[in-house]
This record gives sequence, C-alpha cells and structure tokens, in this order.
Amino acid sequence: MRHHPPLRHLPLLILLSLALVSTAVPITITQQFKEAPQFYNSPECASTGAEEDETEGENPIFCSDQAVHVAMTLDTAYIRGSMAAILSVLQHSVCPQNIAFHFVASASANASLLTSTISSSFPYLNFRVYRFDDSAVSGLISTSIRSALDCPLNYARSYLANLLPLCVRRVVYLDSDLVLVDDIAKLAATPLGDTAVLAAPEYCNANFTSYFTPTFWSNPSLSLTFADRKACYFNTGVMVIDLNRWREGDYTTKIEEWMELQKRMRIYELGSLPPFLLVFAGNIVPVDHRWNQHGLGGDNFRGLCRDLHAGPVSLLHWSGKGKPWARLDANRPCPLDALWAPYDLLQTPFALES
Repeated sequence: MRHHPPLRHLPLLILLSLALVSTAVPITITQQFKEAPQFYNSPECASTGAEEDETEGENPIFCSDQAVHVAMTLDTAYIRGSMAAILSVLQHSVCPQNIAFHFVASASANASLLTSTISSSFPYLNFRVYRFDDSAVSGLISTSIRSALDCPLNYARSYLANLLPLCVRRVVYLDSDLVLVDDIAKLAATPLGDTAVLAAPEYCNANFTSYFTPTFWSNPSLSLTFADRKACYFNTGVMVIDLNRWREGDYTTKIEEWMELQKRMRIYELGSLPPFLLVFAGNIVPVDHRWNQHGLGGDNFRGLCRDLHAGPVSLLHWSGKGKPWARLDANRPCPLDALWAPYDLLQTPFALES
C-alpha cells in the first residue's frame, strides 16, 4: 500500500521543490529596455583617437587621457538603475562620444547577457565589462545593517585599480541609483593636487562618530586613527579617483586590512563605506555638494521620502533603502522620483503592444 504525505506537509514539499527548480535556472534579465537616442560630440571636443581606423578591433578611447573614464558596477538587480544613469551621463555631456564606460560585473553573472542588454539600448556606447571575482572579497565581508550592502559587488569599487587597464589613470566612480543633470566632464576634471588619491563631496556636519561602534572609539589605538586629520563623512557612490596614486599607495590592501580587523572585532556597521572612511577621511579633495545630492532613497531601514539639500544640483543620488524604480512600480513614488523617471528606459507592456 502506497503512503501519501500528510496534507499539512504539502506546502513545505512545494517550497522545497520550487527551491530545487530555482537553483537550476540561470539568472536572466526579465525586463526589456528601449533603445536610447545616439548622442554626438560638440565641434570643440578633443579627439580620443576613437575616430581613427580600428582594424585591430581595439578602441583607443579606453587608454585615452582625453576621454572621461566612468566606472560602474553592473548586475541584474540594479540594471534598470544603471541604464538610467548611463542615459543621464550621455544626455548632459558636451562630449558624449569621449566617454568610456568601465562596467564591473560579478564573475558568477551572465556577462554576455549584461553586455547584450547594454548594447541593445546603447549601440554606440564605448564600454567594456570586467569580471570581478567575488571570492576575492566575500571572506572579508561582515554582515551590516542592510543585506543589500553585503553584496560582494558592492565592494568592487575598492578593486578598480586592479581591474581596469594600467593605462587608465583617472576614473569617475558612480553608483547605479543616480542620475546626472550636468556634464560629467566637469566632475572628472576636479583638481586632485599633488598628493590626493580621491575627491568626493564631504559632509562635515554629519555625526562622524556614528559610523563606528563604541568598541572602535573606546580602543585607544583605534581611536587615534583620525587624530591627525579633520575627518568628515563622504559618500562613496560618487568619487573621482587617481588610479596611479591608488596603485602606488596600495590602498586596496589598506582597505582589506580594516575589513580583516572588522572580522575579529566589530568596529562598524555599514558595509563598504567605513573602510573607505578609515583610509581616506580627512585626506580627500572636497567636491561641491551639487555633485552628490544623496540620501534620496531615505534611510537604510524604511526608505522614506526626502527633500533635496539646499543649493544647486548636478547629480541626484537615491542612496538608502528606497529606489525610484521600485517606488514607481508600486505606485508609491516620492515627489523627487519624478526627476528619475524621464531617464527610465524600461519598455512598458503598453509600449511593447504599440
């Protein structure tokens, strides 16, 4: 006689079977995106060499000092935000054909799918995709206050100097949850002086001590880390980085050393930001706040709506839990999400039917 499982166990069996099926299905991009307009250089734009014969298949723009080099991470979860960010960069650039995009994707991601998605919407975009080995950092990551902050790809910004070609000397790093409303060349041209490794908007009115635990501040040797510098909070979602100076100073190793200490004693709560603060805070070139109107995604817990900071705006950044595409899809947008919507390339069902 055949025994059937009790009915009360059926939901569990169904969940287990679904879990087994889902592990065998590769990650795909279910969204479809429109093709963006092509953008052209103004007559005064410098030559990057990209217009010359490329018979060997190598675009010289990726090593050109005349190009604006932009680095971003790329994954299926944030691809919609990335597409909007790319469009905003191109649309507001005087020399859009002089921009070289360097996308970093997880080694476990479907790089060919991500590449084809970008190419379909931006057929003329100058870009490369670099594979980031998650194992390089996954063993160093400590759990933080929000699971999204624990993604290994979130730490890729610490490895740009290793990932990008040695000929790339300066790069603008951008998060995927932002849009520009100004020419990125202005940001890229930020003077770094004789010694600075990076530039970013600083916020010295923020409570800097809150980014580290009482364990950190009560330890005499650790609390002296900032003794000889005026350390201020800065957001790592928008940075101008001198990659040559980064390599010379081996700053990736310095960041990893703090992450290793964090594994032994909890000295901070917030993902990839605190190691950057520990290494660089007080030693960066401050950039005008207009280049990172951050926090539009609210805090890390509820993601409530926020207003703009006072002053002019060149870049809008939805850092925090709330993302504009998710709030728009849920029909619960914040007022400022309307500023992100014009850059959304998502192909809606209505558009597909027409």
